[in-house]
Amino acid sequence: MTNPENPLEDFRQALAATMRALGHDPAFDLAYTADKPSCFGDQARVPQPARALPADQVAEVRGWADAFALRKRHHDPKLFAADLPEAGLPRDIFNAVEQARIEAIGSAEMLGVARNLDRMTENRIKGDPIVRARTPDEVPMATALGLIVRERLTGTPPPALAASAIDLVRRDIEERAGADLDDLAANVEDQAAFAHVLRRVLNDLGLGTDPDAEPQDDDSESEDQPDEQQDGEQGDDQEGEAGTDSSTETRPEESSEQGDDADTREVEMDTEMSADSEMGEEGEEGMVPWRPNSMMGDLPRDFDYHAYTNAYDEIVAAEELCDDEELTRLRGYLDQQLVHLQGAVTKLANRLQRRLLAQQNRAWEFDQEEGQLDAARLGRVVTNPTHALSYKVERDTKFRDTVVTLLIDNSGSMRGRPISIAAICADILARTLERCAVKTEILGFTTRAWKGGSAREKWLADGRPVKPGRLNDLRHIVYKQADAPWRRARKNLGLMMREGLLKENIDGEALLWAHNRMLGRPEDRRILMVISDGAPVDDSTLSVNTGNYLERHLRQVINWIEARSGVELIAVGIGHDVTRYYKRAVTIMDAEQLGGTLIEQLAQLFEDDTVSATAKRRKAGRG
Repeated sequence: MTNPENPLEDFRQALAATMRALGHDPAFDLAYTADKPSCFGDQARVPQPARALPADQVAEVRGWADAFALRKRHHDPKLFAADLPEAGLPRDIFNAVEQARIEAIGSAEMLGVARNLDRMTENRIKGDPIVRARTPDEVPMATALGLIVRERLTGTPPPALAASAIDLVRRDIEERAGADLDDLAANVEDQAAFAHVLRRVLNDLGLGTDPDAEPQDDDSESEDQPDEQQDGEQGDDQEGEAGTDSSTETRPEESSEQGDDADTREVEMDTEMSADSEMGEEGEEGMVPWRPNSMMGDLPRDFDYHAYTNAYDEIVAAEELCDDEELTRLRGYLDQQLVHLQGAVTKLANRLQRRLLAQQNRAWEFDQEEGQLDAARLGRVVTNPTHALSYKVERDTKFRDTVVTLLIDNSGSMRGRPISIAAICADILARTLERCAVKTEILGFTTRAWKGGSAREKWLADGRPVKPGRLNDLRHIVYKQADAPWRRARKNLGLMMREGLLKENIDGEALLWAHNRMLGRPEDRRILMVISDGAPVDDSTLSVNTGNYLERHLRQVINWIEARSGVELIAVGIGHDVTRYYKRAVTIMDAEQLGGTLIEQLAQLFEDDTVSATAKRRKAGRG
């Protein structure tokens, strides 16, 4: 039965049912995320549409759900893993073209599915580096070849934004591999034959090995090939890891013990199926990182996290990244976008202010000889008339000196509405807490570059030493210092609206940075609130370390702060479950819930502190 008051929930249920039917899997589960769409095992995550269900967003979300369902139905991970080429560009192309095959089958069967997939592809291409390509060398080959094959299989031309870039490389690709590209269409229903032809295409383009060589069994690979030959085939991205027993190369970011599960985990949409294609720009290790859901107990005691170099990291004030005129314009844009939201959040902020001021100005002393009769203690007199009456006295109390730090994820997946709402909520909270004499610091974290910057260049120049650790340049941004008045920092929050600011996120080091800043504060109470929409991701780091390298470090940092530090840590996840990291955390699926959630969580923290202090006074009075 439909609910006219909640059409979004009706849409969710209908989409989940459709995805299970299309994928021929009744156990297939659908969730919503503000992060990049992905599919692991039996759970798919698609973008969260707005409450009003705009037609373009509905078509895009349906496209992602259809793509995941079709992959579930028409894709065999074991067959795919058997033919998977070496890591890097060949594997990216393999993933992109295989997805084009899957979507071509679904488009031929159902016209509605074809329209949904077209809309999803157009939206995905908007964030792909292909739209910025001006020369053939700048065109990401995996994206271009995937779109060219898609055109041949379905007859649908590439999205207009990518057409000019594809024209730069189309002639060269078709001259070198045209005959084998034609053979792909004849084998679209046969995954094994399609993969065999695709290896010939890679060979035509100078990116593959002998296309007629049969894949070898896992247990015979290491015996039939000398160690030196295996070293050469593993490629630069797996230096120091050659000579393993598996003929199927694992992803660069997987650890050795996870490699055996590569065929089952391959259901994830790789670079070609990333919603935020800039996260996987073309490169030698251009893979979408795997985000494991390992438990806290899985952490090895001897895990060692380090950065390859800290020389290029920066801690920078917001006003240093942008001139004053542009900051004013960006702040105006932020205010204009969120006029309707600001009123609702301001009401919640006023409620928080009243609660905080009440806690600051009023308290009760119990078990007094005179004053106002304590009605809560009358029960003792009724049960025992010899018991003396108890009185309470209202008095002013000194509110515990407090500082609150808001640490905001400035990663690329926060682009759009999530980062806008995070910025405006931070602004309103800072203003509200300032009225209550609670100092507030607002910080952001991202990286200076996509897929590594100067740190990666240094690593390449040094000969690619193995296990380099964190391999990107950090950018930690100070939007508002704790001692700065709100009016001086107000414009700085507009920086979050700046195009190109939001890149990748290395949460563990950002959390330590914010925590250590708080330790130097003189306040009695320190509260650190983290706003994030996903696990830490940096392609450059994860392509040459284990796939959960950054996540494991984040878990260690959180565990240390929660167990040993006096800083109170709380997290709010936007569309991503952060309760698996933080003991005190909430997850919201709609970014518009952020303002109310932040205020309620802060109010609860302050109320808990007041209740605790009252209990201590009562206990002391009884003693």
